[in-house]
Amino acid sequence: MLFSGSLHAEQTYSQSEMLDRPLMERYILDELKSLRQDQQSLEKRVITEITDRELSVADKSLNYANVTVTYFFYIIAGVASLIAFVGWQSLREFKHNTKEMADKRLDKIAQEYEKKFIALERDLKRKTRIISENNKEIEKINEIHNLWLRAQSMPTAEQRMDVYDEILTIRPGDLEALTYKADAAMEIKEYHWALSLCNRVLALDGTNAPALYQRACAYSRLGAEEQAIDDLAYAIEASPSISELINTEPDLEGLHGNEKFDALLHRSDRN
Repeated sequence: MLFSGSLHAEQTYSQSEMLDRPLMERYILDELKSLRQDQQSLEKRVITEITDRELSVADKSLNYANVTVTYFFYIIAGVASLIAFVGWQSLREFKHNTKEMADKRLDKIAQEYEKKFIALERDLKRKTRIISENNKEIEKINEIHNLWLRAQSMPTAEQRMDVYDEILTIRPGDLEALTYKADAAMEIKEYHWALSLCNRVLALDGTNAPALYQRACAYSRLGAEEQAIDDLAYAIEASPSISELINTEPDLEGLHGNEKFDALLHRSDRN
């Protein structure tokens, strides 16, 4: 359990949580790495396929426009020759007009495809940014996971608090890190500090059972019995498994003999 060191010490490997086993942690990290590689490979294939298709369409369209303009020019040239023959206008003037018309048409086609390429470039940049952000988030998750493993191996509460501070530097406001830091503060008898940390957690998540339990322990050490019992009741309501801890919790020894606390003990024994 989160708040009972003695329970952790007695727990055998076969009874430990699946995620606490080293092989499972290694498996999760490998799966995350594989997922990131697959995502990058998929994004590259999709972007390459989209680019190839866009270029193919552009090439076919320009070729079609070129052929169309060429045949159109030949037709107009023939008509112009006939008109020049009867004296309406010279072939040179008609050729100039035809070339100008063809240039305008080609310029219009080029502008249309330039817009399409700009849109494609913008989309590629957006997807690249998304991939970069996902990679950073995966790296952050891996770093935080390693810090949690390091915190579990620290022998003193002060050392664990330093690791929790590193986690909070990477991810400010991490409720789990704040709750664990409050637990470490209780170990070094910094009850007011632990109370302040629990209040920060509960201000964001009023039903956070571990934070309610830690605050109850802090209240008990500070002599605020009523507040401690109220927090215990809320914590048990949010997470019934907490009722198994209250009878053996040293920080709650001062509550023994209180009618409300004894009622909570009696209720947990019945369950």
